[in-house]
Amino acid sequence: MADFGEILRNIGEFGLFQQLTLIALCFPNFIQSFILASFLFIQSDPERHCNTDWILRADPNLTTDEQLNLTLPREEDGTFSRCQMFIPVDWDISAIREYGLNETTRCQNGWVYYNTLYETTIVTDFNLVCDQANLVEVAQSVLMAGILIGSIAFGPFAESFGRKRATQIPAVIMFIFTVTTALCPNIYLYSVSQFLLGFGAGGYRVNCIILSTEWIGASKRSWGVCVTQLFSAVGQCVLAGVIYAIRHWRLAQLITAAPLGVVVVYIWFIPESARWLFSRGRTEEAKQLIVKAAAVNKRTVPDSLFDKIAVNNTVNRGGIKLIFRSPLLTRYFFTVVLAWFSLNLSFYCLYLNMGNFGLSIFVTQLLFGAIEIPANLLSMWLLEVFGRRVLFIATLLSGGLCCILIVAVPQECAIAVTSLAVSARFFLIWAGSVCSVFMQELFPTSVRQTATALGAMSGRLGGLLAPLLNILAMYHWVIPITVFSSFTLVSGALGFLLPETRRRDLPDTADEAEGNRNVTSTTASFPYLQSSKL
Repeated sequence: MADFGEILRNIGEFGLFQQLTLIALCFPNFIQSFILASFLFIQSDPERHCNTDWILRADPNLTTDEQLNLTLPREEDGTFSRCQMFIPVDWDISAIREYGLNETTRCQNGWVYYNTLYETTIVTDFNLVCDQANLVEVAQSVLMAGILIGSIAFGPFAESFGRKRATQIPAVIMFIFTVTTALCPNIYLYSVSQFLLGFGAGGYRVNCIILSTEWIGASKRSWGVCVTQLFSAVGQCVLAGVIYAIRHWRLAQLITAAPLGVVVVYIWFIPESARWLFSRGRTEEAKQLIVKAAAVNKRTVPDSLFDKIAVNNTVNRGGIKLIFRSPLLTRYFFTVVLAWFSLNLSFYCLYLNMGNFGLSIFVTQLLFGAIEIPANLLSMWLLEVFGRRVLFIATLLSGGLCCILIVAVPQECAIAVTSLAVSARFFLIWAGSVCSVFMQELFPTSVRQTATALGAMSGRLGGLLAPLLNILAMYHWVIPITVFSSFTLVSGALGFLLPETRRRDLPDTADEAEGNRNVTSTTASFPYLQSSKL
């Protein structure tokens, strides 16, 4: 079979066809940033007191201060209890005033919230306070678990049924459960809906990158990952403005669903990966797509190229065992998987804790999104200048260093803490792009999707563990930072075990993938050493 890199060079490595496909696939990632909004923009311990309107039946003319004094116990500091109330009695108001109430109970009729940043949040709608407060972290973990399972499920699915189907189905799932989340009446249905929303989001994120990357030539391949990340970064910035203006979590969910509805319409017209079709022996379908791509790019396909395809067509099937049969590919796989896990653990530990940095959460969210834009733009450029291996090591070590330095800064120095967190996010986002590009380029076509899905799964596992790791801050605030920083630093050091893959065609077989071991970082970084051999 003619090398697919040669096919792309003939039809255009990054022409109009690839550009339109990439933008269409990346747009939902702009919206994916919003799925975290419902449990990110909350006040975990809002000002509140038990609803004690029962006493108004005894005297509807009571002032608010009188009502609270008669029905709420006080804490040791003199403030009204946030979680306790006096047991209601069927007395007249004069008896209550004379004898007072002594027996307490937990809030029986909900809470009254005041001095809140938002109109409504899942905390105030579902009363996630007092003994229910930990359900916020549970909801975060449930979403991350959904993303994790989606990454697992749709990886092998894409190998068997195609990249196109594995992109379309998650997009529909995301749309449906973004809407249902906004309509949930309680935390339990909300958690189920969030799990399924995460399931779709995890499956879509992995497959959209693979589908776009397999249509892009070697000279621009890193754009498939970096543009995806760039759309997410812009979405982060827009999210801060939307929540600042709306401050109503259900309305924010419905606004998120509107553009996803547009995606559900056009996603059915996305082309399948011709590279995957070749690997499954569906040569005629692949040839038709190549002709269409060439026409959009205003190129022609030489007949000799099709002759090679027709004569040498073979079915390239494989499974994840293909990686583990090779000690070299196994080493590559676990090195990148550990890095993906570590950077996501660090990323989400910082992200889910940004409300405690001391600055306004809206400002912090905007900074977090804005810093991703230069990170992705630099990644698109420097991945082709310095290569993958150098940036893999540099970004992980830099990100881990910024994280661990937070321990050395007093917690009350909000600007310094936020600056280090934003800097860490900058390098972690960059490292995520490098990991994703590496996973595309290290493994053959028959297992590329599964390997990428497993890599993304490790990242989602890091996201799943992040809320649980943050809980350890109750024992000492440095514990989470020390743990995730250490993982990131170790992952960066292990980057020396990886080869350089810059400007190499994607491998179609295990032998081609193992051939990456012959590529040294010196040769990849200084192309004139290769050209001098010609």
